[in-house]
Amino acid sequence: MLNRNGGLIGRHCIYPYVGGALAATGFKSIAAKADRRPTPSTEKTTHSMPLSQIEILHQDAALLVINKPTLLLSVPGRAEDNRDCLVTRLQDNGFPEARIVHRLDWETSGIIVLARDPDSHRELSRQFHDRETEKAYTALCWGQPEQDSGSIDLPLRYDPPTKPRHVVDHEVGKHALTHWRVLERCGDYCRVELTPITGRSHQLRVHMLSIGHPLLGDALYAPPLALAAYPRLCLHASMLGLTHPQSGERLRFDCPAPF
Repeated sequence: MLNRNGGLIGRHCIYPYVGGALAATGFKSIAAKADRRPTPSTEKTTHSMPLSQIEILHQDAALLVINKPTLLLSVPGRAEDNRDCLVTRLQDNGFPEARIVHRLDWETSGIIVLARDPDSHRELSRQFHDRETEKAYTALCWGQPEQDSGSIDLPLRYDPPTKPRHVVDHEVGKHALTHWRVLERCGDYCRVELTPITGRSHQLRVHMLSIGHPLLGDALYAPPLALAAYPRLCLHASMLGLTHPQSGERLRFDCPAPF
């Protein structure tokens, strides 16, 4: 059930884990404050919008680190009415050189990095490809896992008959591995930290569904009760660690979830 502020009215909360997302030894830490502004409109536009609702966590000559709001594409879609996206807004508002390095789903909010020159783009892309970055997501999931932590190692593939959904497929699916940890238990749902070791599309959403704990507000995968429990997908990229492409300094960016 939701309260008037869009939050869940739950029972007594239990906190089995207190602490940050991942160990950050050797990192320069850059944190952002939680942003609890109202969920943006789902209406898509045919023109680029201003940078309002986009928080720049860090910028220098080599890269931009952004807190992407929910319901904003990372890159333009094929249709004209899907042109509005994070890259377009940045390029049209003072950052014409911005180039995407990785993506977040339309519904997912949180930390995303863009490069500002070709050399930095190549180096950052290599780090993501070679899994030299560290990532953590915060999510709300339906139900209560029996354990406080675990791993999900299930292969995934795109499912054309139900596009854009993905499914577990042990025969032709691609390897996908997720570590999870309970951060907070509250009645019918819990807050979890999700650490994707691989980067498959919809990996976190399908993996949590596969163990019986779909994400709240997930219009693609959640059953009715979990879908109705929150007005947006409760998945937020809350931590990203990477090596600066020019200085070689190890950086860590933290951005708390708005739910």
